[in-house]
Amino acid sequence: MDETERITLFQSEASAFEKAVRRAVDPGGPLPLVPSCPGWSVSELVGHLGGVHRYLAHVLRERLAAPPDPAGLGLPEAPADPEALTDWFARGARELVELFRELGPDTPVWSWSAEQTSGFWLRMQLIELAVHRWDAESATGSPGPLDPALAADAVTQTFEVMAPARRSWKQAPPGTGERYRFRRTDGVETWTVGFTPDAVRLEPAPATAAPVDVEAAGTASDLALFLWGRLPATALRVSGDATRLEHWFTLVPSV
Repeated sequence: MDETERITLFQSEASAFEKAVRRAVDPGGPLPLVPSCPGWSVSELVGHLGGVHRYLAHVLRERLAAPPDPAGLGLPEAPADPEALTDWFARGARELVELFRELGPDTPVWSWSAEQTSGFWLRMQLIELAVHRWDAESATGSPGPLDPALAADAVTQTFEVMAPARRSWKQAPPGTGERYRFRRTDGVETWTVGFTPDAVRLEPAPATAAPVDVEAAGTASDLALFLWGRLPATALRVSGDATRLEHWFTLVPSV
């Protein structure tokens, strides 16, 4: 997936997120809770995502090489009124798109990853936006799946980027040789992941013949949403030791 495709998907996901939020606002009264984000209402979800977008816009605009202190940025607070809050989110998303277009994928900027580029942030924020769009839709109805190509990229990104980071942030227990396989049923991709005492490794394809503790099969969207803690293991077709799927979130804690 290239930069142009990611920007196009970012715009469509931002529009879908905004639509889901406006649907939640329309009935009036308190905004509903988000089932997949315990303790958050729709307004808190919007405030979180809009705040992330504005923080990142500052990083990109200033080409920062180190993380800024959010308290020192002077960013305006999210509006309390739900309609104004939704408009505030939409403006921030549009600004971020323009910055991604302006910088391209290779501009050096700070990130929490080893990849210190604007392209890292486009990939990361597209995935996060798509997951939170799913969250917002789940507050008032049945959420739509993630785009298949985006979902497959989110699965790969989980193993390459998110899993090592989450293990580090949460001081996860050392791996003991656990091996997982995730197989896509709406495409050709299969991911085999192994844990050593101090690392999580995405094994190069093809690794489908090597033994694993458990295999989970599903659409790319279902696999991505499982890895992001949005769907239970029962949403997948599981073979092998099913308890190992629960153990995944011990090895790779949620954030």
